[in-house]
Amino acid sequence: MRKDIYNEVKRLKTMDIKINCSDLAKRMGCDPRTVKSYADGKIKEERKKTSSKSKLDDFKSIVEDKVDNYSASATSIFNFIKKKGYQGEYGLVKKYVAEHKKTQLKKATIRFETTPGLQAQVDYKEKLKMVSRSGETFKINIFLYVLGYSRFKYIELSIDKAQNSLFNCLINAFKSSNGIPQEILFDNMATVVNRHNTFIGKVEYNEKFSQFSKDFNFTPVACRPYRPQTKGKVEALAKLMNRLAVQNGEFDTLEELKQIIEALNVELNNEISQATNMTPVAKLKEEEPYLKAIPNNEIIDSYTTEIKMYKVSKESMITILGNKYSVPVSFIGKKVRVDVLEKENILKISLNGDLITSHKISKGIFNYHKEHAVEILKSDAFKDKITDEIEEIVQKNLDDLDLLLVGVTKWAIIHSY
Repeated sequence: MRKDIYNEVKRLKTMDIKINCSDLAKRMGCDPRTVKSYADGKIKEERKKTSSKSKLDDFKSIVEDKVDNYSASATSIFNFIKKKGYQGEYGLVKKYVAEHKKTQLKKATIRFETTPGLQAQVDYKEKLKMVSRSGETFKINIFLYVLGYSRFKYIELSIDKAQNSLFNCLINAFKSSNGIPQEILFDNMATVVNRHNTFIGKVEYNEKFSQFSKDFNFTPVACRPYRPQTKGKVEALAKLMNRLAVQNGEFDTLEELKQIIEALNVELNNEISQATNMTPVAKLKEEEPYLKAIPNNEIIDSYTTEIKMYKVSKESMITILGNKYSVPVSFIGKKVRVDVLEKENILKISLNGDLITSHKISKGIFNYHKEHAVEILKSDAFKDKITDEIEEIVQKNLDDLDLLLVGVTKWAIIHSY
């Protein structure tokens, strides 16, 4: 029923004005026959329906609570409210549960689409195979991150999906978008969720990840009910990784492949989004003021510092990426912790929280501190010489030559002494 036509016809009749159907139809943008139907009384005002009390009315708050907070099924809710006095049919409960979910989903969708700084979605494109020019196959994962409002994207090549790798990728994503959203939606990753009981709607987050979310001031969300299309935006981003197929045979090294993915990231953020009719880069400028600040470097470093354990060899060395670094002889056979501080270009070596020594990260195969070289030589190869003589040998040769191990703990110096 067209209320505007009905009211206009009613007004003209009240004023006893003859109705010109053609003229009124032009003004109302309809067919003259429609106006005539109203004028002849063939279309009448709809009567307001009188709402009768439903048998479910007194139980709707219970239904909503069980659905919203515990993801309960219509069947379980029906059986539950029957014990509380509900006398209606199951079909009424089933219909109401379906309508309620649809309404809540629509509300959530509007909220996520229109609220800047509210949410980001995270996932991985897993086990993607890429082939180099030489025919070597690389199996990689691609970390995916997208802000809900601006559609700003961050993607990064990730060899593994370990928790430290996830932390690094998230921090890089925060830096890329110049801030952190209020909440981040994750799939049920083992690095995020210990247990997710979908029936009661409770999530147990990994302790270390939970601390990470507190330090970076966001709320983790593990696919809870009423999230718009669950994680549709990041799933759409995952499909865009198919663009990498044309890059097969176009790279030689993993580093080159990383650069290809970085270039794709720039490309995606400068394309017009169908959802916003703007580029993500431009839309991000609107969202940035609503994003939370990135924490200080001390917090960031506590998650980005690479921590590994290494066993000290019989030569009193630890080997990192093929290069050897010296430690005091008293630690031979023990496992020491190595913190790789890339920004400072330093390796810190410690045991049980006590710093043993540190080295500058080097491309050289053998890396010694003078005091370590003296100690090792004195312990075996040059045990008959006094400390001053050994220090003189080391000082004379360490700047120009590598000290090489001979046998198990004996050292020799290239060039005669």
